[in-house]
Amino acid sequence: MKPDNGDLSTFGKGSRRRFLFTLVGAILGVKSVFTDEQTFALDVPPSKEDPYAHYIRTSRDFQSVNQSKTLCQANFPGWLFMPWTYQWTIGYNHASGEWSKAHGFNGAFLDGNGGAPDNPPGKLEWINEFGLRFYLDHTAFKGYLHLWDGGKQQPYLSDLSGNGIRVKPVNASLTEKLRGFIKLNISQVISSPYRAAYALDDEISWGTFVHPTMWRITDDSTAYPAWLTEIYGEVNAPRRDKWITYEDIRPHLAEWSVGEFDASPLMDQWSFNDSYWCNFIGDLVEYANSVDPHTPCGFVGGQPPDAFGGYDYAKVMRKVQYIEAYNIGSTQAIIRSFNPENSIPSVTSLFHQSVEDDIWQVWYYLAHGNRGHIGWVEGWFDGDKAEPWLDQLAPHLLEAGSKIGPLMLGSKWLHDGVAIYYSHPSIQLGWILDAEAHGKTWVHRETDSRLGASFLVRQAWENMLRDSGVQYSFLSYADLIRNGISEEYHTLILPACLCLSDAEARIIEAFCKRGGTVIADYLPGVWDQHGRGRKEGGALDKLFGVRHDPKMREGDIFGTRLWCEVDQDANYDWKTYRGMLTNGNSCIMDASGYNKAVRNMPVDNVNRFGNGAAVLMNLSPQWYNAYRSEGMETAKKRSIFMRHLNPQCKPKAWIENAGEDDFGYEITRFHMPNGRTLLYVCMNPDTTGGELGGGNSVGLKTGKTEITLCFASPVKDLRDERRGVAMKAGYRISLSWVRNEAVVLSFV
Repeated sequence: MKPDNGDLSTFGKGSRRRFLFTLVGAILGVKSVFTDEQTFALDVPPSKEDPYAHYIRTSRDFQSVNQSKTLCQANFPGWLFMPWTYQWTIGYNHASGEWSKAHGFNGAFLDGNGGAPDNPPGKLEWINEFGLRFYLDHTAFKGYLHLWDGGKQQPYLSDLSGNGIRVKPVNASLTEKLRGFIKLNISQVISSPYRAAYALDDEISWGTFVHPTMWRITDDSTAYPAWLTEIYGEVNAPRRDKWITYEDIRPHLAEWSVGEFDASPLMDQWSFNDSYWCNFIGDLVEYANSVDPHTPCGFVGGQPPDAFGGYDYAKVMRKVQYIEAYNIGSTQAIIRSFNPENSIPSVTSLFHQSVEDDIWQVWYYLAHGNRGHIGWVEGWFDGDKAEPWLDQLAPHLLEAGSKIGPLMLGSKWLHDGVAIYYSHPSIQLGWILDAEAHGKTWVHRETDSRLGASFLVRQAWENMLRDSGVQYSFLSYADLIRNGISEEYHTLILPACLCLSDAEARIIEAFCKRGGTVIADYLPGVWDQHGRGRKEGGALDKLFGVRHDPKMREGDIFGTRLWCEVDQDANYDWKTYRGMLTNGNSCIMDASGYNKAVRNMPVDNVNRFGNGAAVLMNLSPQWYNAYRSEGMETAKKRSIFMRHLNPQCKPKAWIENAGEDDFGYEITRFHMPNGRTLLYVCMNPDTTGGELGGGNSVGLKTGKTEITLCFASPVKDLRDERRGVAMKAGYRISLSWVRNEAVVLSFV
């Protein structure tokens, strides 16, 4: 039995023809040129182009550093396990080196602190002796890109929430200082043939982590007005004489209608800070390349996409050649999606919770295109004796490093024709709406990825798709405007995409008109990209065949008191998804089991548009997080959303007659450079984490089970890559699967 992804026969097969130039000209007001990838690019004189679209296409904010495969992959073959040696008590000698290699520790870490790397004498020689690929942390020293002060209370709290300037402003002086650190630190390790990457710093931010931060990033008073002119155009650029904080916006939220709503003064500030910061990081990466042109550079300790800290990943992923980020707020999936040809080495941290979880992490992150782990060494050794669980983990690290990891090199993620839209302005506005419940205590708000509507809505969409056997990639607002929507996508999902520009709306309409399916949950494009409420209805109202009334106020949306679905102050320390969604909220629950968004609009509205279909659910999918945690039967309530997927978005493989024991499984696929397909079967449990790390499983299923794997079309030349044996091919195969590990197959 195939995974239940609802009735996929709702719509007829869409046309896959290319746009006629005349059609694109009429819709976009621009010329259209198709590339080999069957996307369209915009190429018109600046005077005739939408100012925002021109900004996205031409600004250095969206220009990439060198991300060639030659640079990014040469020093990062396969899978690396790099211990961050916080409590490494077994020394750096021959015995510890042999032990490391025998246990799959094929990588290492060095710490640079603006002088000699802060490591025991002889560690670099030890690394060289045992051929361990290493990354150099704090290449740009500590305390400049990362402002947090250890375990003490937030040292800059009053500064963060004020309208001043970053306590260590980004300017020419800081650039020169950090270049000095970078040059000095690189010079001390460049002789080693085993350098894998340079990390500028750990947990970097233009504030501290993603704590609510209002200050301006630079003391250059000309930078912000110049940026406003770039993003709005010469004619429409606003004059902003005052740098504001959330407190200037918050009191108006209970008063404004959609048509009166204007968060642009605040959202523009955050977007400017993001751009200035990411360009600064990109400049430092390029400087590191000038010192050592053969080693990728980036940062570690990456945070979730957020309104604060520089974590607009449409910008971030253009400015790095190496990244380690915690798996919170969909970060790993977003990085994987924005990683050209999987060339940028992306890793995450392993924090020991249990050996079953450790083993699961190795296989899960391999199955999602990750290139390794940074292992946080805490309590792993008792003096010079290793804890016994490390012997149990070792075979999996060895297999990942020497057998399966190398197969991933140059492999490309395969989705099933579904794109989830990444709208960073919507994340920003989402924070503004979410934080209203806190009143003046918003300055203390943390853990957005655990609370925020944009995060939990996105999580629900991802898991509804994965539980239906359908894979996806994220598509960013920048890539959509620069390249259009590739014909490899048949369904575009808009998760809580509150803010859309006119340029985005035109391209989304064009995608639907040519035969694509567009599905939005609620309030799509009711605000523009700057956080201004639209006075004539939503940007996509014509597409969906509806009208969002600009007179709507917060009492007309979800509950009766807030603009969002959940009172996040009352549920700040929620324990269960169901508890969070029911405590103190006054939403209208539809018969489908999901909360209605606009109270006086219909739900599940389907509109034919050209050769495609546009579906406005007017429902939030957040309840799926609760249904999924309660088991397979309850999780079938996802069908109200999943039945609208374009018929071409179907599972390519699934477990036959999967029951409760197998529920939550996931299948991922990659196209290998040799033309074969690499397939993983793994578990996809909930994960937990925070600003200091994340990625551990919640409710992980373990134990061995027998499964039958079915394929939509017969496979040939089937091989079990873990066992190294050929298998009988066809439509169905029987397998043994240890659920906290992965089945790994390749085939033609």
